[in-house]
Amino acid sequence: MFSLSPGYIILGIVLVIVAFIVATYNKLIGARNMVDNAWHNIETLLQKRFDLVPNLVNTVKGYMQHEKEVLENITKARATLQQATSVQENASAENMLSGALKTLFAVSENYPELKANENFLLLQEELSGIESKIAYARQRYNRSVMVYNTIIQRFPVNILAGAFNFREKDYFQTESPEARGPVKVDFNGR
Repeated sequence: MFSLSPGYIILGIVLVIVAFIVATYNKLIGARNMVDNAWHNIETLLQKRFDLVPNLVNTVKGYMQHEKEVLENITKARATLQQATSVQENASAENMLSGALKTLFAVSENYPELKANENFLLLQEELSGIESKIAYARQRYNRSVMVYNTIIQRFPVNILAGAFNFREKDYFQTESPEARGPVKVDFNGR
């Protein structure tokens, strides 16, 4: 008959615990890196849009002299986005810029010459493509955050996550109900 000494049993238990800790830590690192990668993808797209906005504003300026407030709101939103440092600040600034751009495109309907301008049409198309990519990247980021947060909240991983200082990540979300709704444009208020 084969019997194990207590020393081997204890060693086996210690090895299982160490293996669990290493595997869990590596899983946490992988999940955190997925969130960070998804966030960097959003930042890349926001930078692309950020760089595109001045070209759009310059193209529109000559046509929309009566819409100075719309252009100022875009410039203000762009500056706010540039100064944002956290996920929530970025989300707020990104929502502000998206709303201002929606307003710009809605107001542009009043300017047939602008709508026919080839440069404006190209910029509008490129911006529309970037907006779609940003929406997808936000979904991917939020999905990564959900997976990461779920991992660090489950028992017994939550004990190790706390010990290794893994903290919940914030979702990229719209803060105001106005940003969630359609853009309202008043053409009579000129």
